[in-house]
Amino acid sequence: MKLLILDRDGTLNRSREDHVASADEWEPLPGALEAVARLNQGGWRVVLATSQSGIGRGLFDMASLNAIHAKMHRQLSAAGARVEAVFFCPHAPEDGCHCRKPAPGLFEQVGARFGIPLGTVPAAGNSLRHVQAASAAGCPAHLLLTGQSEHLRDQNGQVPTPTKTTTIKGLPEGTQVHLDLPAFADWLLEQQPVAAAAT
Repeated sequence: MKLLILDRDGTLNRSREDHVASADEWEPLPGALEAVARLNQGGWRVVLATSQSGIGRGLFDMASLNAIHAKMHRQLSAAGARVEAVFFCPHAPEDGCHCRKPAPGLFEQVGARFGIPLGTVPAAGNSLRHVQAASAAGCPAHLLLTGQSEHLRDQNGQVPTPTKTTTIKGLPEGTQVHLDLPAFADWLLEQQPVAAAAT
């Protein structure tokens, strides 16, 4: 099984300073839904791992989160894409849970649910907390320069060159950097070995 873990806010959809608290506020990033569709077509099963502390902070409730995800699934489907499952942490920072990033709990839940070693599961997101949690869980980590990390793009709006992890404070060693989700999808699909021609 080829499994991939993505962040949600700032990776798949536009993030907001005050949280995405309703379905009306959920807006996909350009090309993101189509990128998931291409990954699906390439044999990748996609799940989300997202911190939703707005629930723990009392900013929105489970009904609102369910409505957001219902809209997300509808728009993904319209683009020919599918997200298998959404794993989320509802806790506020002071709760001290094991599932709030950068703790690896959400990623461990994914591994347990799908019965797959996390060392084979790439994880991509736009926040340092996401890639730190992914790396702590053993996933190959990928930082996307959207949302919280958009300011790290160079003056031309591209991935800085060279893309050395040492240039971004707090980035786990070995983390790869990509412009956005479509660019990451392109990269990941290019890594797949080309089937040998039948003789």
